[in-house]
Amino acid sequence: MIDVGSWNTSCSVSLDDLRLVTLSYWGFDDRPHTGELVLHRDAVNAVASAMRDLYAARFPIRRMVTVEEYDADDETSMRADNTSAFNGRFVEGTTTCSQHAYGRAIDVNPLENPMVKDGRVYPATAGAYVDRSQDVEGMIHPDDPVVRAFAAVGWPWGGDWHSLKDYQHFSATGR
Repeated sequence: MIDVGSWNTSCSVSLDDLRLVTLSYWGFDDRPHTGELVLHRDAVNAVASAMRDLYAARFPIRRMVTVEEYDADDETSMRADNTSAFNGRFVEGTTTCSQHAYGRAIDVNPLENPMVKDGRVYPATAGAYVDRSQDVEGMIHPDDPVVRAFAAVGWPWGGDWHSLKDYQHFSATGR
């Protein structure tokens, strides 16, 4: 069984539906690395396909470990610029389960690709990356290889949302 300390009874998919997936990625050091994501079993093929495309494009990822490495604390994981998927949590500021709680969402390089909601930046240390006109390593832009890779598997980008911008976020259902 997968060790998912963030799993909870009020806002998580069945543990039997989760899979620990090992993936290759290019690091900011321009070297190949291996990381882990916890995903819903029905999301594994889509995410693996998108990540293969990112690897082929040599898109850099800072790190990729399960959120349990950060005691399931989303802010701490984001501040570490950790690309992650499953986290049994609610949508920020609500009592609605996040798609992360179902293993059907991924956040890529959250420091370079923050969420901006109601004038607040998540992670709080990512203010320098709110200006999306920058050409910063690991930053996601419209129609770049990351957006195209996830669009190819039917996962829309949070950077296209209108009510808030979640530049790190891709999910099976869009939220």
